[in-house]
Amino acid sequence: MEKRTLQPTFWDDRKRAEETYSQLNTLKDSYEPWKELIEEIDDLVELVELYADEPDNPEEQDQVDDHIAKVAKKHEKLKLKTLLDGEFDKNDTFLTIHAGAGGNEASDWAQMLMRMYLRYCELMDFKTQILDLQEDEGGVKSASIRISGPYSFGYLKGEAGVHRLVRISPFDSQKRRHTSFTSVYASPVIDDEIEIDLKPEDYRLDTYRAGGAGGQHVNKTDSAVRITHFESGIVVQCQNERSQIMNKEVAFKMLRSRLYEYYRAKQDEERAKNAIEKKDIAWGSQIRSYVFQPYTMVKDHRTNESVGNIQAVMDGQIHPFIEAYLQWQHSE
Repeated sequence: MEKRTLQPTFWDDRKRAEETYSQLNTLKDSYEPWKELIEEIDDLVELVELYADEPDNPEEQDQVDDHIAKVAKKHEKLKLKTLLDGEFDKNDTFLTIHAGAGGNEASDWAQMLMRMYLRYCELMDFKTQILDLQEDEGGVKSASIRISGPYSFGYLKGEAGVHRLVRISPFDSQKRRHTSFTSVYASPVIDDEIEIDLKPEDYRLDTYRAGGAGGQHVNKTDSAVRITHFESGIVVQCQNERSQIMNKEVAFKMLRSRLYEYYRAKQDEERAKNAIEKKDIAWGSQIRSYVFQPYTMVKDHRTNESVGNIQAVMDGQIHPFIEAYLQWQHSE
């Protein structure tokens, strides 16, 4: 095969060169895993032929079965990845969680969901950074998390919506069954080159003293930042960084990310119907229900995917719902 070399002028336009390399890496990520899978299938064919010569060899049979299982698992993973073809599916994610009305009950549910997503990220080897965390006695009022990893937004975009919990309340002395709601919003971390026109009169920027864990610098200065966008009603907060300047930079990045999705939703009538800003955190708008009593089940109301092992789901095993959503989205 002829080996091609870069043109001497390739790096004259550094920005274009970096974009070309990024596109090349994306193509490699799409091509090379399938190439490896084909090679593994070829190896499997050889094993099967060997097994045909020795049908009564249990060790040979176990080896073939193990290889088949590994190839099947890899194929399922690659097949799912073909559904991640959205413009920003390969990007990192800003995930925001807001407890609905209901005091301690709702805050506890928001905390449970936050733990679920953090555990999912561990299983996927995604890195997480908590940008803002507002707590109360019951748990979490709101949280903003940056999730970094290949295709994290593609996997998590379907989690946007209202999540409903049904259980016997640990806060109710009479042990009555309660229903709680928490909203989740996912938006992609977008490149700075994508411009969102933000004028000073379009938003209000507030600074305040951060609360909770975060080191000795917390509570000493007004380093935390909150930005309220008037038209959309979107509010973003950041208190994780060590200076107000850094918190402001992250908060504006979050806001631009949210606004990009917001304006895209306004331009698309179908998306506007499902935009999280248009939904109340209440009955009838939930995308998924988590039932602890009188039976255990988690059911997604868009895809009808259901899982009986609710503890596994709360431990981060939400991949069945993510896969079902991606397939449903493409069929729609």
